[in-house]
Amino acid sequence: MKPAQRTHQIEPFYVMEVAKRAAEIEHSLLASDPAMIHLTLGEPDFTAPERVQQAAIAAIRQGKTQYTAALGLEQLRERISDWYTTRFKLKVPKERIVITAGASAALQLICSALIEEGDEVMMPDPCYPCNRHFVTSVGGIASLIPTTAAERFQLSQQKVAAHWQDNTKGVLIASPSNPTGTSIVPQELAAIHQFVKSKKGFTIVDELYLGLSYNAEFGQSALALDDDIISINSFSKYFSMTGWRLGWMVVPERLVRTIEKLAQNFFICPSAISQYAGIACFEQESLEEYEQRRAEYRRRRDWVIPALNELGLNVPVMPDGAFYAWVDCQAWSEALKLPSSWEFAFEIMQRCHVAITPGRDFGNADTDRFVRFSTSNSLDNLQIAVERLAKLKLQLFR
Repeated sequence: MKPAQRTHQIEPFYVMEVAKRAAEIEHSLLASDPAMIHLTLGEPDFTAPERVQQAAIAAIRQGKTQYTAALGLEQLRERISDWYTTRFKLKVPKERIVITAGASAALQLICSALIEEGDEVMMPDPCYPCNRHFVTSVGGIASLIPTTAAERFQLSQQKVAAHWQDNTKGVLIASPSNPTGTSIVPQELAAIHQFVKSKKGFTIVDELYLGLSYNAEFGQSALALDDDIISINSFSKYFSMTGWRLGWMVVPERLVRTIEKLAQNFFICPSAISQYAGIACFEQESLEEYEQRRAEYRRRRDWVIPALNELGLNVPVMPDGAFYAWVDCQAWSEALKLPSSWEFAFEIMQRCHVAITPGRDFGNADTDRFVRFSTSNSLDNLQIAVERLAKLKLQLFR
């Protein structure tokens, strides 16, 4: 049997290769060796709050484990609608909210609903790799548009207009972005959306890290611009529920029935247990805990970014959200006589027992000179990692 031809266009998730090598090194360490510090995966080091866990346990004990509606529990959709009102001062009717099996399912559903064979979707380079692979998996073409630090590694209306072709159908933008932690300037997003709309295209905004915004300028949802914008969100990051596989999207009302039909066939429904737990995320006590965690992520960012810059591991744009640092390691790679950030990541792992993600995963635009540090680890571990890197710097740059 031969795999479908389109599967050859989907690259591996290279961070898993890094994680595998880190595990091998970790397995071989002696008790006296420094422990491996993992700064690879974009996963909160917090788990779901106790009240959220208890809501899941209660759902199991009460037998609330059967299929739900394909669009999700009405109560959860209502809670999310209320959250948009209180957090963002936006009226987002529950009827436009679709609960999904993680943001990944939301992206699969929306790509299946909107993209025909050969349709092109623009996205910035660098960007989260799975976003482009969702487009490819339905026969579309992911068009990666190189971006720069001066553009906050985000698309511009000028570039979208310059690259728009007859087969271009829309844009997929992440704000805040993985891997850079940067958000798109709201006025630029508005200009992009108006241009795309004039071409009868679609604008999808990945807002997975919106809850972890640190600057008021970037803290508003793209839904404030227009009801035609499609927003993808998740319980994984701000709500600390990665393995629970729960997400949602907000779509124009005219798309809801199409999405519902696809969801019925692809997934039947999201996990009932996770949905009942998700309702508890919006209790006042839960939200207060999440805000405390957001403050902690910001504290880590405020410490680690200057520390990396001091080491000559330059972060060209201060992240305004998420928990990542997009780091230019070119000077270090040259000092180590390494050809790219791929080899640099493995060298640092071997020498310093610090695991980071090479830029290869995230596109082609200068990604050979960048690595991603995940700052979702504890501040203590981030400080230890920087101390180890500082010792190596003394050896390299005498």
